[in-house]
Amino acid sequence: MRKFDFSTILPLLALLTALGLPPAKIYAADLEPKTVKVFNHYVDAAEARIAKELAQPGAFLHIEGLPEPQRSQVLASIRKGEIYMDRLATLDASGSVIEAPDALIHHWIGAVFIPGTNLKQVLDLVQDYNHHQDIYQPEVIRSKLIQRDGDNFKIFYRLRKKKVITVTLNTDHDVQYFPIDSMRCRSRSVATRIAEVENAGQPTEGEKPVGHDDGFLWRLNSYWRFEEKDQGVYLEVESISLTRDIPTGLGWLVKPFVTSIPRESLLMTLGDTREAVEKKR
Repeated sequence: MRKFDFSTILPLLALLTALGLPPAKIYAADLEPKTVKVFNHYVDAAEARIAKELAQPGAFLHIEGLPEPQRSQVLASIRKGEIYMDRLATLDASGSVIEAPDALIHHWIGAVFIPGTNLKQVLDLVQDYNHHQDIYQPEVIRSKLIQRDGDNFKIFYRLRKKKVITVTLNTDHDVQYFPIDSMRCRSRSVATRIAEVENAGQPTEGEKPVGHDDGFLWRLNSYWRFEEKDQGVYLEVESISLTRDIPTGLGWLVKPFVTSIPRESLLMTLGDTREAVEKKR
């Protein structure tokens, strides 16, 4: 069963009674074709921007293209051990932010510097998918390499995300790596299937229909850039995800999950990757 903090149970029941709704209906959300279409448009525009950045000489990382003095400040801070995080937004041709109907698009970028290592050591770790359950716990509770063909990987993650409520997801991902030279590499990861798990870990465990669930994660793309220099490796990760919108009257329950989890997950990924690489040095 879905887990609640005790302090949320009584106000939740009172709210449901006032609304005249059974508990199951507070979660139900459907991923509509119109929403998928807009998300795909958003991703296409974001990937076009990424390609343009990568084509710029001398600025492989997104943060290297920031205006001064922000660029120098960010590079100095991550070399001191801080993690850089920022929210991004992709615009349409008219200059307006692309927004998905009945859903939320979450777009974050983060960067860390891992001193005293090299590109090969970092790639060896991030491509060791069978052990990601050890590196990225408690969010990744199961990981498995399904197939590898050169620089192309198919992987499975069971994810557990908790923020007032606990949500378990079975996810499949296609990951492609694009080596550029001996010092630089980038990758693109796309979740090809995300299924919410009911009664996780219990005899009655099962998956909800994909796209007809609670809507806490419908899509997830991530874009990684690795660059070896300054006696270490810069790691930059850009994440684009899609969740349900916040239902009227239930923002106190749903909003903390869908608005904070994307940022916190990326922050955890960057920090855990750096820590794992440093332990292997």
